[in-house]
Amino acid sequence: MKTDKQLKDDILAELRWEPSVSAEQIGVEVKDGVVTLAGHVNSFVEKWAAEEAVKKVAGVRALAVEMDVNLLGQSQRNDADIARSAENALEWTTNLPNDAIKIQVEGGWVTLTGDVEWAFQRDEAVGAVRNLRDVKGISNNILIKSKVSANGVKADITDALKRRAITDSQKIKVNVNGADVTLSGTVDNWAERELAMHSAWSTAGVRNVQNDIIVSF
Repeated sequence: MKTDKQLKDDILAELRWEPSVSAEQIGVEVKDGVVTLAGHVNSFVEKWAAEEAVKKVAGVRALAVEMDVNLLGQSQRNDADIARSAENALEWTTNLPNDAIKIQVEGGWVTLTGDVEWAFQRDEAVGAVRNLRDVKGISNNILIKSKVSANGVKADITDALKRRAITDSQKIKVNVNGADVTLSGTVDNWAERELAMHSAWSTAGVRNVQNDIIVSF
């Protein structure tokens, strides 16, 4: 089991290793395996990349993000420009139905609304907008609309966890209420926790996933 100092050193090394992140602008604090990121970054995609980098480090039990996105003043576009770029990006996303997603931009913050059938379609919509210049953040209000069987969803998720060889998948509990899934139990590392959640989201008809899985050592 890593000490907080060892975990902090590993996180700083991972941030320095990630080419899309300016590690010197990010502060890292660790207490009992809970990581807090603070500081200022120059884009939303850099903020996202820093979060993803931390999740790859073994020993991270939870992550709190207190980073701000500070865009360079002369490069900023207005909300209408960002909205047009977002609309174009979604049009080029082939797995999205036409006009399924609505866009609102206020102060550089993009809000996405609409209905899709699959979680991966919602993820692709967010991914298409995430990399746009001058986006400060994204509110993902896209809903998944699909009729599902609670027993079928639970069986699909349980089988997926077994296929993906998650260590002792029996420790993960799956509760289904309509199209909402709650995961609980324990895993050995953050990567397994993320994999369990991804397995749930990859099941047809799942609308929401509450991930209450605890990382234990």
